[in-house]
Amino acid sequence: MENDVFVGRKFGTDEFNILLRAFCTQRQMKKARSVFDKMHSRFSPDTKTMNILLLGFKESGDVTSVELFYHEMVRRGFKPNTVTYNIRIDAHCNRGCVGDGLRLLEEMEGVGCLPTVETVTTLIHGAGVARNLTKAKELYAAYNAMISALIKAKYVKAAIAPMDEMEAKQIGHDNMTYHTLFFGLMRSKEIDGVCELYHKMAQRNFVPKTRTVVMLMKYFCINGQVDLGLHLWEYPVGKGHCPHGHALDLLVIGLCSRGRVLEAFECSEQMLERGRLMTEAPFRMLGALLLQAGEADKLRKLNELVKKLKAVLPLSKGMVMV
Repeated sequence: MENDVFVGRKFGTDEFNILLRAFCTQRQMKKARSVFDKMHSRFSPDTKTMNILLLGFKESGDVTSVELFYHEMVRRGFKPNTVTYNIRIDAHCNRGCVGDGLRLLEEMEGVGCLPTVETVTTLIHGAGVARNLTKAKELYAAYNAMISALIKAKYVKAAIAPMDEMEAKQIGHDNMTYHTLFFGLMRSKEIDGVCELYHKMAQRNFVPKTRTVVMLMKYFCINGQVDLGLHLWEYPVGKGHCPHGHALDLLVIGLCSRGRVLEAFECSEQMLERGRLMTEAPFRMLGALLLQAGEADKLRKLNELVKKLKAVLPLSKGMVMV
């Protein structure tokens, strides 16, 4: 290229890095190392050069070469950055050596390299490979704390990206992860983002806990997304869960206000059949609309279910009286 293609052009560190990356991408690490040894004196290798080669050794599964090359570069005077440490941590975690990964985490913090979400997700993956569930849970807490901090700082999009990183490493998400992100999206008025995240959660077959269900139900019904509210009810019910009564109250009111009385009846029936009483206000609203629609039989059915439950359940304040 120097002699025939780009005659007269000065080749520098960027071009050198591109050449090395080409060999590393093909996992030809012996050739990459040979090229580096022969040509580094002509250029001025930088930290990016070091990281390209480290990544190549890591992708080839050669952890020993990763560490040997790292220490060689440090002796040459190169300063590692966060990318450098993430590559090394990933190399060890892929082998299930989460202890070595945690040691590197302490080392990087000691030299002023701040851990990133990628650092934490890599360590969680390593804990999973090592079947160290206790450490995985501890790291989950750190991961969720990081997302919470991004949300509080109003970096909502930056807080969403880590979920994709975790999924790429086959790491599931817990309820705190979803609740925190949903809350941040709602506060930022990102209704499309809320809907998109909800669909992803459902596709992953994740059933959220009560406070998340109630928060989502309120948001969907207030923002004209009653179909999603209905799905949010049917989805956990179909998996054997019965959402909290407050979620049903919100959904019944949302459906009734849009004339979807029969759907409100079906959801109410499902809850009563599962042994939970409804609160009075939504029950009376639904009853009045059923009568207006000529569905007195359906109202009688609800009343019968309520009477059966009252015979065996203590009546809480605000529950329907028949």
